Amino acid sequence: MSTAISCTRAAVPRATLQASRCRRFASTEAVAVEAAKPPIVSTQRLKKISEPLNVKMHRMLYPEYYERVDKKSWIPRPGVKLTRVRRPAKKPIAVKWTPTMRNKGVNTDLSRQFGIPIFSHPERNIKKTCPNPIATVTAGQTALLDPSSARTRLFAKDNPECARVGDILLVRQRTGDPFAGVCINIRRRGIDTAILLRGQLTRVGVEMWYKIYSPLVEGIEVVQRAAKRARRARLTYMRTVKHDRGNVENVVRLYLRQKASLGTAEGGKKKAAGAIMGGKKKSKGRGKKR
Repeated sequence: MSTAISCTRAAVPRATLQASRCRRFASTEAVAVEAAKPPIVSTQRLKKISEPLNVKMHRMLYPEYYERVDKKSWIPRPGVKLTRVRRPAKKPIAVKWTPTMRNKGVNTDLSRQFGIPIFSHPERNIKKTCPNPIATVTAGQTALLDPSSARTRLFAKDNPECARVGDILLVRQRTGDPFAGVCINIRRRGIDTAILLRGQLTRVGVEMWYKIYSPLVEGIEVVQRAAKRARRARLTYMRTVKHDRGNVENVVRLYLRQKASLGTAEGGKKKAAGAIMGGKKKSKGRGKKR
């Protein structure tokens, strides 16, 4: 059971047949469906598309030189004359420069513009001049911020006496009080190398990050070294109550006292040696009074 709708091109123009399944009967029927008409492009749209790009950019940059005719068309204002900028005329190149013009380094456009062969500047190869720029910049900044290389050696892995995690370090700053604590992390990032110290202030655990090459850091000293080498790179377990080192103020105070006594003893020895070797110098008189 199927029916067909009779249609001709004259009666139903632009019609297509679409097969659809009949719900009542197990058969198909042809249904006429009007096809979609192609979009009609208006003449104004064509004019807008055909407008040169340079004219459109000039109109957007200098709208005072144009006036609107309708919504989508513009014309120059009366009295305004738009002229194109012409390129300079090419100068003939003399015959004697013909062999030179065959070289690879000659810029043809500039040579024809000025009438003589002009060589283009050779491009520098960064791989030859500076094969590793990051390492070069890091070395320059390190030499500028650490001229004596003392801090670099203090945290270098190849130094057997370098500072390690678990040591008690004392950081002196140009502004503010010094801070001492257990080093629980060393982050080696070249010029951004930093250390994490954990201490106590008013019985409260405090952690401070310090960049070793910072101009605000005046000095870093090793107060006490760990009894054993730590088996971890980051001692984060020291944040727990069971493994927390606590206050290190007593250890730092004892270290500073020993350092002061050693400095005083050395200074006294130098003064005694100077007195023995040179003796007391005679004071010069002022001369006779007249």
